[in-house]
Amino acid sequence: MAANSYKGTAAFPKPVEPVSKDKPDAASLYAALDLGTNSCRMLVAQPKGSQFHVVDSFSKSVQLGRGLEQHGSLSRASINRTIAALKICRKKLEHHKVRNMRLVATEACRRASNGEQFMARVTGETGLKLEIIRPEEEARLAVISCAPLVSRHTEQLLVVDIGGGSTELVWIDLTKVAPPERARAIMRVRQGFKPGRAGSPFPSAEVVDWISVPLGVATLKDQFSDVADDGARFALMSCHFEELIAEFAPYKTADDAGPRDDFQIIGTSGTVTTVAASHLGLRRYDRGKVDGLRMTSAQINSVIQDYLAMGPDGRRRDPRIGNDRQALILSGVAILQTLMRVWPTDRLSVADRGLREGLLYAQMSADGVLEDGPV
Repeated sequence: MAANSYKGTAAFPKPVEPVSKDKPDAASLYAALDLGTNSCRMLVAQPKGSQFHVVDSFSKSVQLGRGLEQHGSLSRASINRTIAALKICRKKLEHHKVRNMRLVATEACRRASNGEQFMARVTGETGLKLEIIRPEEEARLAVISCAPLVSRHTEQLLVVDIGGGSTELVWIDLTKVAPPERARAIMRVRQGFKPGRAGSPFPSAEVVDWISVPLGVATLKDQFSDVADDGARFALMSCHFEELIAEFAPYKTADDAGPRDDFQIIGTSGTVTTVAASHLGLRRYDRGKVDGLRMTSAQINSVIQDYLAMGPDGRRRDPRIGNDRQALILSGVAILQTLMRVWPTDRLSVADRGLREGLLYAQMSADGVLEDGPV
């Protein structure tokens, strides 16, 4: 790779900056929309140096995948809720006159028998053209969004993105990368999961293994909705998820000496940030306190026990969880606890960032509008 083509590749924008007060030039704006199984989320941002500033944002729980496990298709009610949310996104894009955008859909639309028909209806009714991305691309985008949280001491990294309909796991070996370059090497994963070209002047992060498990917080919850007892349902969900990742077992290569400092797990999802907010006792969500927080396994398990003790009504009333997420939080923490159990570390790095930030980074980097800068 030529040196001039590398400009911008290693730069990394801070995923969420304070909303800019100055009206930006429309030509400089980028948008990223992530239509997931449970939520529709969008960011409009402007590159600035090696970072980006968020100009506008949107997030709405649309429950697109509700009933997907039972029926195999998107329901009329779910489609109507989602199209209503997408019409708001279209108005925001029109208001800011955004020209550079990438609008994607993930697991619910990948799995639904009427996913392609839904995409056509979205275009017809909103004018927005969404693309259904493959699991590997979804995983890559999640990885690069988490690059700033990679420790210089990390040699083995697991990036976890717990979605509504799927969970992406990417296991990365950084032993061949010098510590100061490890976060920067993670950013180059956007080029693919294959090792870098021979002779490349830039160190590569080797993707040892990756998997997209077709279960997320919504679909896992639906599979065990007939189990009334919280504790029993939680245990069943956790065991079931562990069975699904039996072949993705990094702990098989580790020694039995216990948790290791050179192993790191980064979690990005609403589940992870909700657990962090609960641990911190936040009455009002504060991204500055959550993003980058490191939690121990004991602290995570303490939060989970609190959730189980609360019961459904208590979780619904808890402002750190909220009514929209209370029905999904147990399935989310069942996945999280399972992963903490099988990965040889007792620390979790919390990332309040994900697919949207990865989409923005990839667009800006490809256009060369980001400057090189420290991660």
